[in-house]
This record gives sequence, structure tokens and C-alpha cells, in this order.
Amino acid sequence: MTTTTYRHADGSVFRPEAYSVTVTPLCDADGGGFLATICDLPGCMGDGETEMEAIADVRSAAFAWAEGALADGEELPLPTNPVQEAAE
Repeated sequence: MTTTTYRHADGSVFRPEAYSVTVTPLCDADGGGFLATICDLPGCMGDGETEMEAIADVRSAAFAWAEGALADGEELPLPTNPVQEAAE
């Protein structure tokens, strides 16, 4: 399997886990579960039965979002409020 590394204009590596994610519960009329979005990546969203599934889905979707943005000649935005890694 080939892995593509996407980069920001400053040369730093695009890391979906660095972006803040907003998770919203979906009503039963919308199928239930959860919707996750990355505000810094307009239109990037994912969903899942659980909050964690929705977050994993949106982080995966971020790679497709980045590929499309770069194909359109756009730069990848840096995270507005980068997520800090937790200490162990």
C-alpha cells in the first residue's frame, strides 16, 4: 500500500489528528449516531454510531479533503487551535 504525505505551504506535514473536531449528535430522523466536522477544513465531515467512530471517520475523510484541495491548487490550512498531545 502506498502512503502519500501531504504538506502545508510551510512544509510541515498535514496531520488530521492535529485539527479540532466538533461532534454533534444526530436526531433519529437523521439516522441517529453522531456527525463530526473539522471547521478548519470546510466541508470535511464524517459520521458514526458512536462519537469515537465519527471522529475516526472525519480524520480519515481529512485525507480525501486534502487530496482534493491540493488537486484544485489550494493550500492546506494549518490548524487554528492545534490539538495538544496528552502526556502519558
